[in-house]
Amino acid sequence: MNNHQFENYIAAHTSPVGEALDEIYRKTWLTTIYPRQLSGPLQGKFLEMISRMIQPEKILEIGTFTAYSAICLAKGLKSGGQLTTIEADEELEEVINENIKLAGEQDRIKLLTGDAIDLIPSLPDTYDLIFLDANKLAYPEYYPLLRERMEPNGFMLVDNVLWNNKVIQPEITDADTNAIRRFNQLVAQDPMVEQVLLPLRDGLMLIRRI
Repeated sequence: MNNHQFENYIAAHTSPVGEALDEIYRKTWLTTIYPRQLSGPLQGKFLEMISRMIQPEKILEIGTFTAYSAICLAKGLKSGGQLTTIEADEELEEVINENIKLAGEQDRIKLLTGDAIDLIPSLPDTYDLIFLDANKLAYPEYYPLLRERMEPNGFMLVDNVLWNNKVIQPEITDADTNAIRRFNQLVAQDPMVEQVLLPLRDGLMLIRRI
């Protein structure tokens, strides 16, 4: 069985994400320069399932892109809950707001634009669930800031922690790969958390604050 057959089999046995997310997925691939930044249906459904299991009151997302993952995560919010998402690229603001409205989540998703490194310390809340999928070079810098924003027994999901399997190839030493290696090491050595690294798409780490 080749990879295409394998992916088709997985897709056929995974529940659909819904019409709004299908439309956002289609538009993202048609209109953005780096559509592979999108979580996509498999990871999107996984994010939704994790959020529904946790039933968070407050979610923080770093890296909105076109709001696909934010919408998936928001489906698991408790009644009256809110998701705050931070996007560095101000040019995406209009698209993000359109997509959030298309999904009917405009009352539960709050968008902030700017550098997350600057914005995170000013946030007034702690969070039951955090999703990090942003600038890979900044992953080691994000980590201590975000860990302090986790509720006890709160969870953090971090995308791209395998980085196309480059992290296990010592001859690859570009800045992004080294930053992700450093992030993974920081988490593994942190006595305040426990974690599991899942080989889902490009690697997804689930972290729990003890």
